[in-house]
Amino acid sequence: MVDERVAGGPEGRRDRRGLLVAALAGALAALLAGHRAVPNVHGLGSLVDSVTPLLGLGVPLLALAAALRRSRRALLAVALPAVVWLALYGGAWLPPAAAAGPAVVRVASQNLRAGNPDPAATVGAVADAGADLIGLQEVDDDDRVGAALDRRYPHRAAVSTVGLWSRWPIRESRGVDTGLGWDRALRAVVAAPRGDLVVYVVHLGSARAGQTATRDETLTALAAAVRADPAPRLVVLGDLNTASTDRVFAPLVRLLHDAQAEAGQGFGFTWPAQLPVTRPDHVLYRGLTPTAAGVLHTPDSDHRAVTAGFRW
Repeated sequence: MVDERVAGGPEGRRDRRGLLVAALAGALAALLAGHRAVPNVHGLGSLVDSVTPLLGLGVPLLALAAALRRSRRALLAVALPAVVWLALYGGAWLPPAAAAGPAVVRVASQNLRAGNPDPAATVGAVADAGADLIGLQEVDDDDRVGAALDRRYPHRAAVSTVGLWSRWPIRESRGVDTGLGWDRALRAVVAAPRGDLVVYVVHLGSARAGQTATRDETLTALAAAVRADPAPRLVVLGDLNTASTDRVFAPLVRLLHDAQAEAGQGFGFTWPAQLPVTRPDHVLYRGLTPTAAGVLHTPDSDHRAVTAGFRW
């Protein structure tokens, strides 16, 4: 009897069709595991790093293709990128191991979007979530923002288009040079109920396809400022224009913890607001214990807000 697989019968044809799916599955697994090896030429490596969590969407698509081809070989191959993705990012979906007890301080960060038609509505939604400290970026209408926040947050520090609104007194504040040629970051010392808390509100340089040099330089400058800061308790709020999976984020990873990674659930994507696929907005910290972290969909901005609670 002639073996159908050798003679090109139905089973053999299915196996050959499954080879393409298996090859794609192997390539996806290699990219997931080795995305940092992609050369960062014109920001290509950073882009791949940033979208790597989304590459997991390829797993069900490949599994469907393998099922349609009725190829056991392809289905087995698809298990490889699935295992790699789970090893890298599956932990983000586990229940957070946040500290028990109420937060002593609750913070939020929101990029308002330049030209926001109703910034008061945006910041009002953030305030209604119960933050004690609100860091804002792309503030171009101080009057409307102030009118919405000043009653609940009587203490304010601002530099250029970034600002901090606080329920508690701000002892001092100053601009922080991140290499843009003007200050688009600030450092403030907040007199929180259990002691001083240093807060940075930051908007780093923009990143575009093939143009990440300015963003990379500003991130390096921010890391240098944080490294030199002696404050025992410190929080960074802001739009850093990069995801925590990006290789250029490494200098901050070595200095600070990520509230979403430690006390949130899921990736916490924030941009674009209607259907977010990445997280340029962050709450980073040291010297504190996170109790919660999340994302808030606010009106009229192209970014969602990020929130976190801490105790010490």
